[in-house]
Amino acid sequence: MKRFLYFVQKEYFHIVRDYRSLIILLAMPPIMILLFGYAITNEIRNVKVAVIDQSKDQTTEDLKNKIFAGNYFIFDSELASLSQIEKTFRKGKVKEVIIFEPDFEENLKRTGTANMQLIADATDPNVAASILNYTSMIIRTYQMEMNEDLQIPLSIKTEVRMRYNEELRGAFLFVPGLITIILMLVSAMMTSISITREKELGTMEALLVSPMKPIQIILAKIVPYLILGVIEAVIILVVGSTVFGVPIRGSWLLLFFEGILFILTALSLGLLISTITDSQQTALMISLMGLMLPTMLLSGFIYPLANMPVSIQIFANFVPATWFNIAIKNIMLKGVGLEIIWKETLILLGFTIFFVSISLKKFKTRL
Repeated sequence: MKRFLYFVQKEYFHIVRDYRSLIILLAMPPIMILLFGYAITNEIRNVKVAVIDQSKDQTTEDLKNKIFAGNYFIFDSELASLSQIEKTFRKGKVKEVIIFEPDFEENLKRTGTANMQLIADATDPNVAASILNYTSMIIRTYQMEMNEDLQIPLSIKTEVRMRYNEELRGAFLFVPGLITIILMLVSAMMTSISITREKELGTMEALLVSPMKPIQIILAKIVPYLILGVIEAVIILVVGSTVFGVPIRGSWLLLFFEGILFILTALSLGLLISTITDSQQTALMISLMGLMLPTMLLSGFIYPLANMPVSIQIFANFVPATWFNIAIKNIMLKGVGLEIIWKETLILLGFTIFFVSISLKKFKTRL
């Protein structure tokens, strides 16, 4: 029995000494429950909506108040004409445009029927379907309340349109998201493990006594993953376009530039992880917890950020994949240019410079 207890004590000391792994193991349960509890939800909240009210009567005002009364929708702007719809959608903030026909109230009283149109940004098909269902439900509820004291019921007819993804095909969602995940996996995780492996095996010292400078050694380690990431991104784009019919409406050159920028961001992040870890196991756990989970759950790939609590949305802004996912979806599905995604581009560039600066400083200190 004593021998058994000694072995238990030995394992305990091993766990306690590796404080990085211990912190990750203890932090994992609360982080997981918070992420899965708040981030994974199909509910619709705080969706920005623009309105084109060509009637501007009391009925349209009442219906708008009804739509924006809860926490489902937020009024964003009043558009002057139909020509502004495309420009509004391309900016990426507005997810739905509601259009009231001219003389809405008068048509309702005279003919018993009035028409309105709902147009949704379907770059995320699941979100678009939910938005239209919620809006239609509110309109039906308003119509029922309006007909309570009427012998001849009035009818509000809605025409539904999906923009950028009329057939609500799921490939339009998962192909850009898959590129984000693959690039993060190959670039950041594999780079951190590769460099940490050299330190763990003791071969990094042998490399450092070579005629090459430390920065040249680091570049030699990450360049293959840069090339591999580009090749895998091209493969996904080609397969997604030819097999699943995912369009690339924007510039291939801009798409290539954003991909390279994100790969550099991920590589610099992997380099940073390698400077603060001494074992492949620790690097892998940090990569999984700090990169893969946020990339999948907090980048807007699967679950829309607008549905999450404000605290998690703020945290998501510090996830590089969030900004790349916005940029690549806008380029591929909306055909936007740099004038629309300049903010996302600058943020990714800022992440890259920040991670590289810290990594090089810590790497030189450790050497």
